[in-house]
Amino acid sequence: MKIAEINTVHYGSTGKIMLQIADLAREQGHEAHTFSRAWKRQTLPSQYHSFFGSYLENGLHRFIAPITGKEGFYSKHGTKRLIRKLKEIDPDVIHLHNIHGFYINLPLLFEYIKSSRAKIVWTMHDCWAFTGHCPYFDIVECDKWKAECFDCPQYNKYPVCNFDNSKQMHENKKEWFLGIKNLTIVTPSEWLASAVKASFLKDYPVVVIPDGIDLEVFKPTESRLRQEYGIENKHVVLGVAFGWGERKGLDVFVELSKRLDSSYQIVLVGVSKAVKEALPEGIIALPLTHSQKELAELYTMADVFVNPTREETLGLVNVEALACGTPVITFNTGGSPECISDSCGVVVEKNDIDKMEKEIKRICTDKPFTQSSCLEQAVQFNKNEKYKEYIELYGKANR
Repeated sequence: MKIAEINTVHYGSTGKIMLQIADLAREQGHEAHTFSRAWKRQTLPSQYHSFFGSYLENGLHRFIAPITGKEGFYSKHGTKRLIRKLKEIDPDVIHLHNIHGFYINLPLLFEYIKSSRAKIVWTMHDCWAFTGHCPYFDIVECDKWKAECFDCPQYNKYPVCNFDNSKQMHENKKEWFLGIKNLTIVTPSEWLASAVKASFLKDYPVVVIPDGIDLEVFKPTESRLRQEYGIENKHVVLGVAFGWGERKGLDVFVELSKRLDSSYQIVLVGVSKAVKEALPEGIIALPLTHSQKELAELYTMADVFVNPTREETLGLVNVEALACGTPVITFNTGGSPECISDSCGVVVEKNDIDKMEKEIKRICTDKPFTQSSCLEQAVQFNKNEKYKEYIELYGKANR
């Protein structure tokens, strides 16, 4: 079986998922190719990966689209080269991941997809495919996407536009994404699956396959981090995110730092220099680490992992923490609650900081959750088992 996967990037959570699925497919004897946008200072992750387009072309796409409101209408040359490569491969399966990000010409891509004999699998890592603009809509509590997008409250946020183009983009997406034969949509959570079924994509089959993690990496890992930071005798409250802000609940940690006494230490990972400068002095702010072993050490060091996300399709950081034996507290939003059970964590209502503070103190002092119960929950997200489900899905492809 020949497989071709496409994602905006080859790194980060969605990039790793794409590459790991391809690796597993090759281990099982299949031919798997992966593709992502061309950008600056990139190194090929494997001999089976290709960058398409160019830094110049994609940069122009990113510059022009917000002005014209035509997201996904540029990068023609790169998209044509991608299509030529796909025709050469003649894949049995085309697996789409994120296709937003100003790097691909969507009319051209979907014209080819609709003419292809391949089975199309589309993993939706967010909500962008069925809204007129945004990847997430929970914070603004918008449900216009269920019928027709207009008066978008987030048009000036990613993917940035200088004016409200949501109504036209919603119509464009219907034109592009409807009428695909043999398409299966995959979501990482039941929450996102229910959203897809409430959208204009509702007539396509939807399969839920949670994202997976590497349990050989994310496991209880001893370190001297507590000694290094001088917090040996403190209750460590950990938060990990890429792109800290309101969506990830940065303000919640700021408020918690005012409420928790000196026996507690908040540690945030993935903090940019600008965000660090704005944080209270008592918070230990660390940059994003590219070492998964170091991340496992940080998860293991913590007494509790707190994820006050306000928009989330699944929340793999929850699972990574559990795999290192650390219980989790998260807001009841999106797919985040689906990662944990009553035996390894707590779900509190969104924005209920009082309850979150109470649960942090209870978990740190009473120790109601065992390491073994956390590990048992994490086993359900073993990447090898989760991504086998993709290979099985691929196997249903029709010639």
